[in-house]
Amino acid sequence: MNPFEPLRVLSEDEVEHVHQTSIRYLADSGIKVLLDEARHIFGAGGAVVDDDSMVRLDPDMVRSALTTAPASFELHAPNPIRNVPVGGRSVALLPVGGPPFVSDLSGGRRAGTLEDQRNFLRLTQIYDVLAATAPCVEPSDIPLAVRHLESGVSTLTLTDKVPFIYARGRQRTLDSFELVKIRHGIRDDETFASKPYCWTNINTNSPRQLDVPMSMGIIDFARMMQPCIMTPFTLAGAMAPVTLAGALLLQHMEVLAAVTLSQLVRPGAPVVYGAFTSNVDMKSGSPAFGTPEAMKGALASGQLARHVGLPWRSSGSSSSNVVDAQAGYETMANTYGALLAGANVILHAAGWQEGGLTASFEKFIVDVEMCQVIADWFKPVVVDDSELALEAIDEVGPGGHFFGAAHTLDRYETAFYSPLVFERTNFEQWTDKGSLRANERAETTWRSALENYVEPTMDDAVRAEMRAFVDRRTTEGGAAPD
Repeated sequence: MNPFEPLRVLSEDEVEHVHQTSIRYLADSGIKVLLDEARHIFGAGGAVVDDDSMVRLDPDMVRSALTTAPASFELHAPNPIRNVPVGGRSVALLPVGGPPFVSDLSGGRRAGTLEDQRNFLRLTQIYDVLAATAPCVEPSDIPLAVRHLESGVSTLTLTDKVPFIYARGRQRTLDSFELVKIRHGIRDDETFASKPYCWTNINTNSPRQLDVPMSMGIIDFARMMQPCIMTPFTLAGAMAPVTLAGALLLQHMEVLAAVTLSQLVRPGAPVVYGAFTSNVDMKSGSPAFGTPEAMKGALASGQLARHVGLPWRSSGSSSSNVVDAQAGYETMANTYGALLAGANVILHAAGWQEGGLTASFEKFIVDVEMCQVIADWFKPVVVDDSELALEAIDEVGPGGHFFGAAHTLDRYETAFYSPLVFERTNFEQWTDKGSLRANERAETTWRSALENYVEPTMDDAVRAEMRAFVDRRTTEGGAAPD
């Protein structure tokens, strides 16, 4: 739980101006929607659908959608102690999601495999500071038509946390829902729709377009009352205006359109305001993260999300190609910007490298260290007679030290955060242990963690039923993306 009041970068009048401008623009100019079904839903709800697939949203329809979208909800994990509240002051830190490449210190950069994805899932299970799963890395050694099946069953057997599902087509989504239902022992859609059991992320095709699979994902998840994070891909200077205000305006109107579609499908469907606004490097065209623009964009996004009463998602990201000082600073800057802005979900908080092209095992560990520091930072400061330590101050007296005081000896083992991989020894001690850098220590840490990984307990019948479903659907040919 984030104990701090969120910071602001915009005035209330400026937030309202962005919001009202977004609503007017959606009514006057609209958003392009490529899926016939989605255009029909918009039209039935009162939108004007033009022949060129442009959908112009009635302002009252948008405002009505914002009244039915919940301000908070709870994600239900296979293990109930792993349930995740979303909204209010809650913060869910999630691992890297989606890169096609993976890297580690010994193996270098390479295409991701199913075993790489499974190892990231195992690490996600090991470190409690990560609240739920994410897609981690693309397993390119698995055929596309059955990739969702193998990824899904791996997620649901190697972790007992809330699973992520890609919305890459109707049948793939339905297959993934079925696996989640089996894992929870659910036999009917009505029970499945009674609680959120999984999550997805929807990226609009910025600027101002919803494609076929993303529209399907919004519709399918809303029908089953499973949460969608609506995330425009607004990188200023490329897919969004070069000005931060313009990028935020585009982000806001695209979120409003996506949220409206979900609420037209099923009022009350859980949604999250997704904010990914950063900028590109104007010399290379590459995405840039941890920038001043990204931090200010996060602060403003938090204000916009709270203005419309929605929980919201941000990111911890880096453009660096290796685990170096740049990688650490950028991820910290992006993540702290999100935290200071009151984000409820922070995706890519561990392992994101190279602007999202690579998932790094060493960076995963270094970032988990940062996440654990954040969790400790959020713990309340206790002020009582014992913590004020007047007896210890008397015992030590002027000019003394507290190393041997009874108060210290009673508490020293748990008094401070104990680092996972950071080194706090002096130069001579560090040299004697091999002069290892942070990424070298991180490699040792993740490999050791995997050696000691314990798979969560699961009923053998449930495991067998999931495997049988995957095998049957694989034999049937799986499902290609729409």
